[in-house]
Amino acid sequence: METERASPRFSDIDRWEPDDILDALIESQMAAVASVRTALPAIRQAAAAMQTQLAGTGRLIYVGAGTSGRLAVQDGAELIPTFNWPPERLLLLMAGGKDALLRSAEGAEDQIDEAARLIRQHCVEAADVIIAVAASGTTPFTLTCMREAKRRGAFTIGIANNRSTPLLIDADCPILLETGPEPIAGSTRMKAGTAQRVALNLLSTLVMIRLGRVHEGLMVDVQAVNAKLVGRSQNILRRLSGRSEYELRDALERAGGNVKKAMLILHGCTPDKAAALLQEAGGHLRIALQLAGCSEAEIPTVHADIASAVPYKTEEK
Repeated sequence: METERASPRFSDIDRWEPDDILDALIESQMAAVASVRTALPAIRQAAAAMQTQLAGTGRLIYVGAGTSGRLAVQDGAELIPTFNWPPERLLLLMAGGKDALLRSAEGAEDQIDEAARLIRQHCVEAADVIIAVAASGTTPFTLTCMREAKRRGAFTIGIANNRSTPLLIDADCPILLETGPEPIAGSTRMKAGTAQRVALNLLSTLVMIRLGRVHEGLMVDVQAVNAKLVGRSQNILRRLSGRSEYELRDALERAGGNVKKAMLILHGCTPDKAAALLQEAGGHLRIALQLAGCSEAEIPTVHADIASAVPYKTEEK
């Protein structure tokens, strides 16, 4: 198992000068990020499958233990304020429960009976997607959760840092992040953890974009739960519409703070009509505006103060 193997390069790291240690560690971190590039085809495949599942009523389920579990839970939790992902469609399963998020609970990763019980308790089914993360690819809690979810018909994604391990073999969509030995042997919070964090970020962000929760590079589904995010909602609407402050505030108030609904209201829709159009459009603002009768020239784009970017292109089938 490569993540457990001691690297000869770092065998005397405790004798090095601090600057040399830091140079070697940052180099290893860059290598970890680079390792994700070879996994991009698998990440793209996983995102496509997730889009199909989550466009309906399916839930997004993250599973892990230790460092891998904390990284998985973090990625999932951030989807709610960033993309307004419904909390009732998000399930975060951490070996050892919430307490393990703040302190080590190493023994919890062996609790296979608890893992199977959690999947049954939460009635995981075919509409759901489960993302199971384990550097070793063998963690009993994580592996059992994924296998039980798969047995119940859920679509399973396995993310691991060792080749040909059970988590990758048994997953519907395996994602291998081949980071190799750690600077400190077995400390997978380092290279393996960095690669996992990047891969999870790429995967969830791509899915949210494909589900219509981003428009013109802006998080148009942002959940305005504090003053900062209320201001961000107003700025997004201002950049897309160019309307006056009064019009922005009025539209957002009528839309209950929802930027997409506010855009449709600014184009003449009632709040109820805006909601209906967005539902018909599967949450995609551009499609909803077309359904509202806007011409291509009227579809909102970011004003010239924001640099243009290469548009996302879907693969041809």
